Amino acid sequence: MYPEDETCPICRKACMDKYGEHALHCKELPGFKYRHDWVRDVLWDILRRAGISAKKYAPVNFLTDPMEGRSTLRPADLLVFGWTRGKHACVDLTGVSPLVGLRENGFVAGQAARKAESKKVDKHAKACAENQHVFVPFAFDTFGFLAPEAMQFLTSVQRVVHNNCSTPRGRDFVFGRLGFAIQKGVAAQLVARLPFVLM
Repeated sequence: MYPEDETCPICRKACMDKYGEHALHCKELPGFKYRHDWVRDVLWDILRRAGISAKKYAPVNFLTDPMEGRSTLRPADLLVFGWTRGKHACVDLTGVSPLVGLRENGFVAGQAARKAESKKVDKHAKACAENQHVFVPFAFDTFGFLAPEAMQFLTSVQRVVHNNCSTPRGRDFVFGRLGFAIQKGVAAQLVARLPFVLM
């Protein structure tokens, strides 16, 4: 897809590769944030349609990196009200490329998403628990793999949909729609990075 070993013109820190690996996880590319926000917006809409009360980009005033102090306070991607035993859930989305580190470690399906999930738990779960909130790391990779916590969360949402929807078509829209959103975000990143071709 790209000339091999060409330096990324955006971050100038890494080399491009012919499979487009860097284009999917370069944090300096505009598409990186677009993919994250697009999946978050679709997930919020799924919750809304299921009758689950949630707020996007909700200020909770305790999500921070313990090593950096309270100057790094950040909102929750989604705050789901009364999610578990009356406690609100802070849902934190993160999308990763499963091809990161492929040259050194080899490919293991889902490894990158599980690692990202574990890092999110280490970073935010304790703060949420101390403030009577539940933390839900929502990690996915660009191949569409969902980490275990994300799967569990969506399965619970799907259960609500099943209870509220009698048509068979409506019962499958949770996973199908989110999977499509992930792939749309990936496509937008790749198209934005394609070299211009003069016709």
